[in-house]
Amino acid sequence: MYLLLVLASCICTLNAFKSHHDNYELQTNETDSDDDDDKYIDVDALNITNVEKGTKNTADYKLYTKTQHGFISAYHDIPINRDYQEKIFNMIVEIPKGTNAKMAISLGEALNPIKHVLKNGNPEYVHVPNLLPNINHTGYIWNYGALPNTWENPTEIDNHTGLFGDGERMDVVEIGNRKARRGEIIQLKALGAIGLIVNGKIDYKIIAIDVKNPKAAKMHDIWCVDEYFPDRMNATAEWFKHYYGLDGTPNNTLAFGGEWRHREFAHDVITKSMFKWILLSINQVPNPGISLFNTISGEERNHGKIKFNEAEDIVERGKFPPGPIQFGIPFKPNVNNSHRGIY
Repeated sequence: MYLLLVLASCICTLNAFKSHHDNYELQTNETDSDDDDDKYIDVDALNITNVEKGTKNTADYKLYTKTQHGFISAYHDIPINRDYQEKIFNMIVEIPKGTNAKMAISLGEALNPIKHVLKNGNPEYVHVPNLLPNINHTGYIWNYGALPNTWENPTEIDNHTGLFGDGERMDVVEIGNRKARRGEIIQLKALGAIGLIVNGKIDYKIIAIDVKNPKAAKMHDIWCVDEYFPDRMNATAEWFKHYYGLDGTPNNTLAFGGEWRHREFAHDVITKSMFKWILLSINQVPNPGISLFNTISGEERNHGKIKFNEAEDIVERGKFPPGPIQFGIPFKPNVNNSHRGIY
């Protein structure tokens, strides 16, 4: 019964979510206030910039996302779908192609800035031997980032592999030749997926192409990658297999015997991870410490919704607002926490 209620909640919430983010001409409230907090925000008309705090290449460096209205959480407030019908997704670039610094959206920090991944208290850098011809760097061989509004529940078993999720947002690699900018939001189409088994958990990587790439219109599934980007699939598999093992630790294991999964599979795992994020954001699953603070996507304070001036206080002054619940209301469903997915 619980699973049916959760599924019904997910469907209702997804319909509301889709309606909110697909509406290109959102109406404003009947009010004379000039405060943007009193208006609906057209997410497709956001003027997105990034604000750096701290010193680059140090543990205190943070990259926040800001719009003409104020600071936002790119993870919560940027919609996953740029075009729902055509399955065009938004990607948050965490690591530009050709760079070495391992950086990621900080799920546990207010407004989820991009930060250095630390190892022994210091920023971590990746150096993988050259895997592609004519590439003279040892960093990331594509633009690497995440899909907003996604989450892999670490207490839920993935029905494709029988493994628990890794507790992170959905990773994505954009295989085009253009080097993106850290913090940039780019639109892409998913072509397929590869699965990694890391510490006994499943970690999916979506393989995608920027829709502005001239080759994108001709690419419709994972098998197109070899035709338009020779050697990219093999290099990607080898890169993911080895980049954790460079310090003497065992290499990663690729799920499904290293076989690639097609576009529909990628769409399936993306959709499921979005459902999991929805349940997280409305306090329907236990929150393991993920900040829910947002300035656009939430509907109420119990869902982490804060005002733009409160977000400004967090970023500029380290002042947190009273009232909104950052990490969700404690919630314990009447089922085993390690349940299988409802999908």
